Amino acid sequence: MASACSGGGKKKAIKPVSLATTSSTTSTTVVVGPPSPVTGLPLDADKANRPLLIVKIDNAPEARPQAGINQADAVLEEMVEGGLTRFAALFQAGDSDPVGPVRSARSTDVSFASALNRPLFAYAGANAVFKVLVARSLMIDVGIDKYPGDYTRARDRKAPHDLFTSTKKLYGHAPDSAKAPPALFTFRSPSVPLASPGAVPVSTATVRFGTTTATWTWDAASSSWLRSQNGTPHLDAAGKQVAAKNVVIQLVRYTNSGLVDPAKNPVPEAQLSGSGEVWVLTDGKLVKGQWQKAGISQVTQYNDTAGAPIPLLPGQTWIELGPPGSAAAS
Repeated sequence: MASACSGGGKKKAIKPVSLATTSSTTSTTVVVGPPSPVTGLPLDADKANRPLLIVKIDNAPEARPQAGINQADAVLEEMVEGGLTRFAALFQAGDSDPVGPVRSARSTDVSFASALNRPLFAYAGANAVFKVLVARSLMIDVGIDKYPGDYTRARDRKAPHDLFTSTKKLYGHAPDSAKAPPALFTFRSPSVPLASPGAVPVSTATVRFGTTTATWTWDAASSSWLRSQNGTPHLDAAGKQVAAKNVVIQLVRYTNSGLVDPAKNPVPEAQLSGSGEVWVLTDGKLVKGQWQKAGISQVTQYNDTAGAPIPLLPGQTWIELGPPGSAAAS
């Protein structure tokens, strides 16, 4: 069996970086465009055709705290080898400098990204099999092997958990033909009550990925879900707890990709086409339903028990790709 490569690029070409995270809010005049297809919030007109940027972010214990996960429009959490997880931070409206630590690609990333209108894809290495998958996909490669000058090393981190980049730098490689992603979710106005059948108030929900447990706790004061990991509040590099307006717990089957990591742990692959159970956390409530994805080029639909789309609140959404039976709520 082949070995999964964690990647990380050549250190001699990388400069140190500070982890003070910033976002792009310096413009004095903002022309409001259409709603964002990722957040449902008003989008700056100059970003209306901006493609999606996906940045793979490490979530091993040595990689925390991360930069950019609170600035992303959405975040996908996927299970990787050894019971750990990895994040795919999705940007279109937002920016972050820095963002990371950036880590390697997985086959799950290709399955997820194939429906998103040729997104930019930032990652740090992959094994030979996954590199071929990325090269053959419709994603636009902006990884470290392609643009090493856009990546930097943090002085206070150890490799391979020290690699960071900037969304603005990576967007500089977007082709003129790039276009916005399709709508990822269905949104409702905050003034419209949630009417999905079976919606019940909950205070916490958990998802278990092997050795990693994500817990989301409803915070009425901020109208958001606060994230903890393995029993500890999940803080970003700025010391702010990770929070989301919505959490989509998409229960998916994982199969063995046929690869192993250096410790001989099998590398899992999420099966994202087909259908399965979904739990949606929004506005302090839980709605259970079904997710459906007709094929790799189709956007996943999240429907309630009546077959209608589950409407989210505008704002950041986390998608948890948990194994079947891994979710609990109270």
